[in-house]
Amino acid sequence: MRQKSHLGKGLHALIPSAVENNFPSTDSIQELEVALIEPNPFQPRINFDDDAFEELKRSIKDKGVIQPVLVRPMPNSLYQLVAGERRLRATIDLGIKMIPAFIREITSDEEMLEIALIENVQREQLNPIELAKGYQQLVDDCGLTQEEVAKKISKDRTTVSNVIRLLKLPPKIQSSLQHGEIREGHARALLRITNPAEQTRVWRKAVKGSLSVRIVEQLARKTEEKAKTKTTKPAKQRKSGYISKVEAKLREKLGTQVKVRTRKEGGALEIYFYSGEDLERLMDIFEQIKY
Repeated sequence: MRQKSHLGKGLHALIPSAVENNFPSTDSIQELEVALIEPNPFQPRINFDDDAFEELKRSIKDKGVIQPVLVRPMPNSLYQLVAGERRLRATIDLGIKMIPAFIREITSDEEMLEIALIENVQREQLNPIELAKGYQQLVDDCGLTQEEVAKKISKDRTTVSNVIRLLKLPPKIQSSLQHGEIREGHARALLRITNPAEQTRVWRKAVKGSLSVRIVEQLARKTEEKAKTKTTKPAKQRKSGYISKVEAKLREKLGTQVKVRTRKEGGALEIYFYSGEDLERLMDIFEQIKY
């Protein structure tokens, strides 16, 4: 039976003895063959830091796996990884056949995803985009609200909402955040820009110039103010075909620029002249008109 009360409390509830000693009680651990452990399909972590991973491998080679991985038994006599993917990968890379594992009954995919996310959040191993995708997966696949997600990971709803909003950024900017070209503060500033093309333009400028978060915030504000100014300008009234023909005919007759401006009732006729002689020429034309 699913023990719902354990969720949202992190590894403290999942492996109680690990809290005080940073190691589960010995009667809860078994040495498992790594070949029997399947990967976690709900693993929220996407990228692994190469240097940190190599450091972990050196540590395991020297001292072994100190912190057991967490697995759940599967119907096919195999086990599915719940938490500890880096440790399992490092063990496999080193050619080690056995790994210490804490085995726990987990009956739902929702619980699997929650535990995997909580484990990574507590270890602060997820970058902002991985975190956002993990939160969104809890919403989409587990049917949780953002409020419920926040409670399970001991965050406030606004924090969860702000992180999920990062997924609205163009893919190039998301990738840039994942790989450390920009920080989360830069990404939040770019979210203030509603036009994706403008977001990308400011992002390129930020990366190229190694701009601070404050400067990117200023650029984002100016970009949005400029966009709002454009949208508030009154649209030019399109001229009817008849008015355009009248203007063309008058330009031909008078030999100068002519504009007809219409209003709801009546309008105005503008005839341009560019010198005193030009004005005298126009007056001669008008005097020849028979009234």
